[in-house]
Amino acid sequence: MSDLNNLLVNNRAWAERVKASDPGFFSKLTGQQRPQYLWIGCSDSRVPANQIVGLLPGDIFVHRNVGNLVHQTDLNCLAVLQYAVEVLKVRHVIVCGHYGCGAVQAALDGRPLGLIDNWLRNIETVHRACSHIDALPADQRLDALCEHNVRAQVQSVCDSTVMRAAWAGGQDVTVHGWIYGIADGLVKDLGVSRAGLAEPVAAGAT
Repeated sequence: MSDLNNLLVNNRAWAERVKASDPGFFSKLTGQQRPQYLWIGCSDSRVPANQIVGLLPGDIFVHRNVGNLVHQTDLNCLAVLQYAVEVLKVRHVIVCGHYGCGAVQAALDGRPLGLIDNWLRNIETVHRACSHIDALPADQRLDALCEHNVRAQVQSVCDSTVMRAAWAGGQDVTVHGWIYGIADGLVKDLGVSRAGLAEPVAAGAT
């Protein structure tokens, strides 16, 4: 219980610091949220969405799961996507993986882990489709598959009924694929942004 008490103490200290620097901060948050971004990322505790891109609470709508996967049967993820696109009217959907991802490593190793094996099938499918990864030096395979997994999940977002309907209706929303380096704290744009049903747009486009 002492560890939880520490969290409560930390919370009070954080709230006081925020109010001291911006007295109206929390009152502004009580209004309707209007983030411009939806972040679909990994559950990994080392990849906090707001902090690594320098945004405050209320600036980014977040969905996280093991491996930053977008299953077409995952109603949780699809409900977040629909709310973000149709209700919040975000302008950017960012799928962000990270190098050294444990979920990707598990799929790469192919060792049975139990229930999570069902979840990781998506990454295994990506691995099979990218057979050239196995020809890479051993120390490069994991990060290469991490990047390909992000690309595949971007495609999955674009294939969703939510995005197809938004684009068909002329909504201005772009899907991006990023990857985060835990070792250096830097985000890399993988250059697979899509702004509609046409060809991908250039990396870094807004």
